[in-house]
Amino acid sequence: MSKKHILIVGTGSIGMRHGRNLTALGATVCGMDPRPDRRAAFAEEFDAATFEDLATALAGSTLDGVAVCSPTRFHVEQCLPALKEGLPVLLEKPVAKTLAEAEVLAEAIRRTDTPLLLGYTWRWWPPLARVRQLLAEKAVGTMRFVDFTMSAHLEDWHPGEPLEEFFMSSAELGGGALLDESHWVDLMLWFFGRPENLSARVEKISDLDITSDDNVDMMINFANGLRANLHLDLYGRPHRKSIRFIGDGGTILWSEAPNQIAICVEAGENWAEERFECERNDMFVGVAEEYLAVLNGAPVSTCGIDDGLGVMALLEAARQSHDTGRRIILD
Repeated sequence: MSKKHILIVGTGSIGMRHGRNLTALGATVCGMDPRPDRRAAFAEEFDAATFEDLATALAGSTLDGVAVCSPTRFHVEQCLPALKEGLPVLLEKPVAKTLAEAEVLAEAIRRTDTPLLLGYTWRWWPPLARVRQLLAEKAVGTMRFVDFTMSAHLEDWHPGEPLEEFFMSSAELGGGALLDESHWVDLMLWFFGRPENLSARVEKISDLDITSDDNVDMMINFANGLRANLHLDLYGRPHRKSIRFIGDGGTILWSEAPNQIAICVEAGENWAEERFECERNDMFVGVAEEYLAVLNGAPVSTCGIDDGLGVMALLEAARQSHDTGRRIILD
């Protein structure tokens, strides 16, 4: 197989991470970013060409693919020219700021018959793949209740970057807990499928100097009787990512730190622990491996545009519930 040449659109932290992983797997990269400092850093690290705008980067290129790693506001407008050129896209999550924008992108994917791999990276995390297997096996019986928690103070994410320069702080750029931490909505759909209805609060409640939301709470009901709570915040310390699955035959606990699954099927606190020797970058490597496979003709298998549309529909319903104060019935 020939070495693939990939344009990284948006050379901030996630673009640099994808660049490192793709080149480690044998690809070559070039970069596009409107910020001169980021172009300079990318060019120095990868000894690669960089571009200030997308049109110039695509013009007369010998590209095999495009990885869009820019703030959410720009996702659709940057994916469309790549798809028009027939270039398979690796898109960072979420698909877009709104469901309507996401549907425009989905139509372009269908019209051009060009694949798009969506980077909801936790799907590639071995402990969560193991949890999904245990749920399918009904290891703790029928699921009755699930609690998702993601709590992490925004000022700790990029310590060397002023908060006002971090896109997560900007509602206009598509930052905020609801959109950027929609990983956890995606995982819920990956584990259990589409719910029946939900109610939600999407708001800013902290003293952080940001325009985006920093607190999301959802109460979610499934047609089979399963209930789920989901909490996302950008003000919590210490940082916590965890999921608690309660079935009628026991409980499964997953936590990022320590990186383990614990299962209890007894009345007492007799937990069986399963630990994993994997690092955070491993899930991004998994994404890069699948993307290179897609460039070589394999189908998108782990996360594609239909998965992204499912997430966007729930995010839209959450906003609607907050705005109206009502429970939203999902189609």
